[in-house]
Amino acid sequence: MGCGNFFYVLLITFSVALITYNILISANAPLKQGFPGNPSSSSTPFSVDPIIKMPIDRSNPTSTKGKRLFHTAVTASDSIYNTWQCRVMYYWFKKFKDGPNSEMGGFTRILHSGKPDKFMHEIPTFVAQPLPAGMDQGYIVLNRPWAFVQWLQQADIKEDYILMAEPDHVIVKPIPNLSRDGLGAAFPFFYIQPKKYESTLRKFYPEEKGPITNVDPIGNSPVIVGKESLKKIAPTWMNVSLAMKKDPEADKTFGWVLEM
Repeated sequence: MGCGNFFYVLLITFSVALITYNILISANAPLKQGFPGNPSSSSTPFSVDPIIKMPIDRSNPTSTKGKRLFHTAVTASDSIYNTWQCRVMYYWFKKFKDGPNSEMGGFTRILHSGKPDKFMHEIPTFVAQPLPAGMDQGYIVLNRPWAFVQWLQQADIKEDYILMAEPDHVIVKPIPNLSRDGLGAAFPFFYIQPKKYESTLRKFYPEEKGPITNVDPIGNSPVIVGKESLKKIAPTWMNVSLAMKKDPEADKTFGWVLEM
């Protein structure tokens, strides 16, 4: 019994030390504009998919140029759960907005409940209308692309770039604008596999559009993209998401990641 208790205490102590170490390292590590594995040389020709991996010749910060501010936008319902997430996210956004190397501009919660709530004074908010009753088929996330379409059409957005974020994102350090030369920056998700589900995706991305590898394994968040580009993309994103939800095969195949 004594040995068992000692081992348990030792395990807990080691776990706490490891967690503390990782938190300290994460908090103090600089947010680089490239990705792991990039060679240090900037002379390598542009030869990689710019969304899966940052082009090497675009990865160096442009210290001689002015800041390229991006507007952070997050969609949310009026649920208690979503509201608390947004409040926590906006709190940390304000903490790091003016930090070193930050290119964070304004912030908007796109509330797709169709009506204001009591947190309008606390979080900058745009009220979007939800989809018509029944159109989301119980999948509330379908309101996200429709909400973005409304916001992009109606809001006065000062910045030239948009960071599409989500309520459960917690900002832990200042964020630079990772996009370059008209190319957006996005995060690849291992569970989004276009090649694996090519037969299903071809209903929405015909062969004449190109190889299925043109469909990058990313979601709509986190993504930093030019405002004008997003204005063009958003309606297609909305329409394809709705069409996929109506298709039984696509709905079953992609489930909760369908609108990503």
